[in-house]
Amino acid sequence: MKASNNNKETLKEMHLSDQALGAVMMALQKSLMEQSDIVPVLKGFKLVENADGDLTVTNPPLFKYGHEDLEALEGAGQKTDAPMPREEDF
Repeated sequence: MKASNNNKETLKEMHLSDQALGAVMMALQKSLMEQSDIVPVLKGFKLVENADGDLTVTNPPLFKYGHEDLEALEGAGQKTDAPMPREEDF
């Protein structure tokens, strides 16, 4: 990252850890399953720097699902008329 025009300090470049990327994916899955806004979950993330210098989420989202949710997910895969594309199709 570049230093801002008003400040001569150099900003430290950071990256998301695999754990933080997983937390983002969990937030997305939660928002999709609950049909809710993902923004408050992402804004609520508490980030810390791990030993490798990457960002880690200390409060990843949790969500619960019941048997009805599993049945809906399983049924959703069976409702398609067209088969899923395979890698060799591209």
